[in-house]
Amino acid sequence: MEHEVEDLLRQCAPQVLGALVRRYGNFDTAEDAVQEALLAAAVQWPKEGLPDNPQSWLITVASRRLTDLLRAQQARRRREETVAQWTLQDADRTVEDSDDTLILLFLCCHPSLSAASQIALTLRAVGGLTTAEIARAFLVPESTMTRRITRAKQRIKDSGLAFRMPSGPERAERLGVVLHVLYLIFNEGYATTSGPTLHRRELSAEAIRLARLVHRLLPEDGEVAGLLALMLLTDARRPARSGPDGSLIPMAEQDRSRWDAGLITEGVRLISDALPRGATGPYQLQAAIAAVHDEAESAETTDWPQIMALYGVLLRISPNPMVALNHAVAVAMVHGPQAGLTLLADLDDRLADDHRLHAVRAHLLEMAGDRTAARECYLAAARRTMSLPQQRYLHARAARLAGE
Repeated sequence: MEHEVEDLLRQCAPQVLGALVRRYGNFDTAEDAVQEALLAAAVQWPKEGLPDNPQSWLITVASRRLTDLLRAQQARRRREETVAQWTLQDADRTVEDSDDTLILLFLCCHPSLSAASQIALTLRAVGGLTTAEIARAFLVPESTMTRRITRAKQRIKDSGLAFRMPSGPERAERLGVVLHVLYLIFNEGYATTSGPTLHRRELSAEAIRLARLVHRLLPEDGEVAGLLALMLLTDARRPARSGPDGSLIPMAEQDRSRWDAGLITEGVRLISDALPRGATGPYQLQAAIAAVHDEAESAETTDWPQIMALYGVLLRISPNPMVALNHAVAVAMVHGPQAGLTLLADLDDRLADDHRLHAVRAHLLEMAGDRTAARECYLAAARRTMSLPQQRYLHARAARLAGE
């Protein structure tokens, strides 16, 4: 019952907040009221059972709390009268509620906000997570996350943004920001950048849930489908990515029978349907690369020439250093480690402080037989990551080379 309530609340949260913001405006106060309604439901529903119309229940409780908050803030009489006279309408407006959810995502991911604020506000307002949960996920004090979310809500309030769906080029730009925020949330959940664990399952699961939601609302958008496919195909490998002690297992050494076949099938279907439609974007290309990895029966049978070609296309349309780094790995797997090492030299200025550059260089040097240089690069990579499992893995690789 408890998990059922939790899932239901996360589904209802953006629809309830969208309903309040659409009717009253005042995003920051409405969001506080919704959070209190969600908390009340989390306490009452497991004991008393679900109401006949959970969403209507939440809207009613949140609207009452909103009235209290506005009065406590000494809101103008006209606003109080508007709230007091509001009559609850039928909450089962599937299309309009869905539209509200997408508008809410666009609002939380407004380009004027920093990436950190976009992520925090999305997880709280659309994901239904509490501030404490978000703070735990990102390993920061709750007070820090509270300030971050408060500043983001104030910035939206001060901007005077209308609660409406953007149109034309603005809509495309804002959708791109939404997808990028979901991508960042997923990556932090799947490959945690700091702390004692490799994964933060709650973050990757929430990113997938929200990506499914956006795909349901925009089923014809190829990049939305590509991002969802990328998440599913990547998350499919998670069960095999760590050992019983939480240690990192690289893809080449993973037990592929532990990969989630259902997620792979769904991800391959999504990207296969999306690729023929219109222009191909970076999320679709990344999903296609993930599909090639996931469909290989073993590391040895991986189609590296196809992966190299896909990264070449991705590098042309999205020339960022991480794509270049992955392209160098694919080149090394096709043409030998020295070819990859030559490409890495061009990334030293842009990725000098990123552990991944040093880890890749170490791996390619090891492939080339230069164990001494490889060991030094593994140690350099270990010094540059804040992830404890990554540090242990890199130190173990360096120690193994020292013992040979």
